[in-house]
Amino acid sequence: MFEKVKEDIASVFHRDPAARNTFEVLTCYPGLHALLIHRFSHMLWTNGLKWLARFTSSLSRLFTGIEIHPGASIGRRFFIDHGLGVVIGETAEIGDDVTLYQGVTLGGTSWNKGKRHPTLADGVVVGAGAKVLGPFTVGENAKIGSNAVVTKTVPPGATVVGIPGRIIPPRDHREETDGQAAKRKAMADKIGFDAYGVTEDMPDPVARAMGSILDHLHAVDNRIGVMCEGLKELGVKNCDNALPELRDEDFEAVKGSVAEDHSRAR
Repeated sequence: MFEKVKEDIASVFHRDPAARNTFEVLTCYPGLHALLIHRFSHMLWTNGLKWLARFTSSLSRLFTGIEIHPGASIGRRFFIDHGLGVVIGETAEIGDDVTLYQGVTLGGTSWNKGKRHPTLADGVVVGAGAKVLGPFTVGENAKIGSNAVVTKTVPPGATVVGIPGRIIPPRDHREETDGQAAKRKAMADKIGFDAYGVTEDMPDPVARAMGSILDHLHAVDNRIGVMCEGLKELGVKNCDNALPELRDEDFEAVKGSVAEDHSRAR
């Protein structure tokens, strides 16, 4: 028991750079308080003292703003950051080294008795405001994005975002070739828009969509070039006309809007 408590305290230092010393962690971290009280109430629950366990967990909710049913099973080195508004249901199962942020709900979608809450495998991270609802498993080291609503099984290592939750393919599954990346960059430069300026290393659906648009524009540009060459051979001189110049200032508002949207998403 005391070994688990020491690990719980150490996990705060590992995952929160704001933690300065053990006394501060023990006295100022409601997530740790809620976890320690839960470990006691869970022991009461498993020993048949159901009412006392529920009463203890109710006191914990009153003082910490975190609701953990005493029937929930929680592994080692569990960490709740900030914590306010976290709700963990009775049949939830949480593995080792799991992290939850504020406003997370591990809830059910049925009033039937039995398993109705999710299982989080080892190393799962659930972002602020996310809702994980139903009796399914979130695989090892998976990540649930902030405010996502997840109602289906999540494979190990996956990242889930959005409402309803959708899995973002790992970067190596969609890595473009060097040639494709160079063409995309050239097209972005040509139209005066830096599609990767704020999202180059982020699995961002908007950035992926912009990348697809740039690929399409590049293909259209090449096709128009081939058509113009053919028309020239037929004596048509229209293709000699220069295209209208694209000015950088015309795209400043677009770039600023995308940067602002990305900043809000983070």
